[in-house]
Amino acid sequence: MDIELVSKNVETILKQIGEDPNREGLLKTPERVAKAYEFLTSGYDVDITKLVNGAVFEEKYDEMVIVKDIDFYSMCEHHMLPFYGKVHVAYVPNGKIIGLSKIPRIVDVFARRLQVQERMTKEIADTLAEILDPKGVAVVAEGYHMCMMMRGVQKQNSITTTSAMHGLFRDNNRTRTEFLNLVAYKRI
Repeated sequence: MDIELVSKNVETILKQIGEDPNREGLLKTPERVAKAYEFLTSGYDVDITKLVNGAVFEEKYDEMVIVKDIDFYSMCEHHMLPFYGKVHVAYVPNGKIIGLSKIPRIVDVFARRLQVQERMTKEIADTLAEILDPKGVAVVAEGYHMCMMMRGVQKQNSITTTSAMHGLFRDNNRTRTEFLNLVAYKRI
């Protein structure tokens, strides 16, 4: 990302909304915003193969593996406003497992792009299905969208839930129900 160019564009935006980019509190704002966008969109530059870094292991385990309550922060591609929430991921191994820390990292890759929640959810599921070739993959994302909360309909307490299911989670009602029940279970 060209930080200088983005900074100049942020300065233009500040002027257009009636602000003075030369006032003390805004002097470094254009550069800070540019660097923030560089981080918030860093998912475009990640090679999933390098991220996984060989952390896929042969294992005869064949029960459901769930990593839930993975925090995510993303940017809505329609308004470039944040949306955030939790992602819950499950898979049923088919001879291979993945290092558990890789799952939240995969979530971050897709969250750190201009996104819609529906696509992000599907991309996470599709990526795990490709890497592991499991018996099934399930992803549920629950998000709060600032584009709905701060502007537009201004519904502060609405939650958007999306899901993507592959294999057993799509084809077997019992497996899907077990996953959804375990995701819904909240610790005390």
